[in-house]
Amino acid sequence: MNLLKTSLALAISLVATSSMANSLDQAQSIQNKTNNASASSQKVIDKSSQATLMLQAEIERLQEEVKNLEIYHDHLAALVESQNQEAQSIEEQIEEIKYTRQGVVPLMYQMIDGLEQLVEKDVPIKKDQRLDRVERLRAMMTRADVSDAEKYRRILDAYQIEVDYGIKLNSYTDRVTLNKDQTIEVEVLHLGRISLVARTLTGTRYWSWNQTQEQWQELDSSMKPELDKAYDIANQQTAPSLITLPVSLTVAEVK
Repeated sequence: MNLLKTSLALAISLVATSSMANSLDQAQSIQNKTNNASASSQKVIDKSSQATLMLQAEIERLQEEVKNLEIYHDHLAALVESQNQEAQSIEEQIEEIKYTRQGVVPLMYQMIDGLEQLVEKDVPIKKDQRLDRVERLRAMMTRADVSDAEKYRRILDAYQIEVDYGIKLNSYTDRVTLNKDQTIEVEVLHLGRISLVARTLTGTRYWSWNQTQEQWQELDSSMKPELDKAYDIANQQTAPSLITLPVSLTVAEVK
């Protein structure tokens, strides 16, 4: 009887032990599955978090790009507005130029006429050369290949040359008419428009221009030293110094 009880207890113990072992195995299996599921979930979470961060970074990049595009758009709009204003200004200037040209062209013709009158009434300093310059200017006015600005510049240059004639001491070779029957080659000297003198190429005879009578008058030989000194200064053969020259002005100009 005791043996039966012992055997029965042992059998029950074995069954319980076996059942507990099975329970532990099942618990361990569940724990492993839970751990695996947790690991998988963490990977998904990590992957989702990384994707979220990347998406956030992309959103921030796009927002910055949009901001830059807005600034650039405003910049282009300001440029377009400025260009429109500039175009309007140019159109207004073109209209003004049209009216300006209508006034400048007649003015240039008047300036050429005035230049011709000046040369005709002036002492005969390089007179033929100056009249040729006037004719070239007049012919230039009808040339389509020369702009109005260039035409105006050349006319001003011609006036500047006339100004230079009035302030410089200069000499040059030319032919002058002493009377109706005598034209000779001489060396002409002028001190501005104050004095105009002619000397033979041999340096033996001298004449002074009389603006009142509009003719050459022979000078006394006593003036030869002063006249020769003036020629030497004009030809840069001696240093500048005081000189005495006959005056070629009219009585009205002297006053």
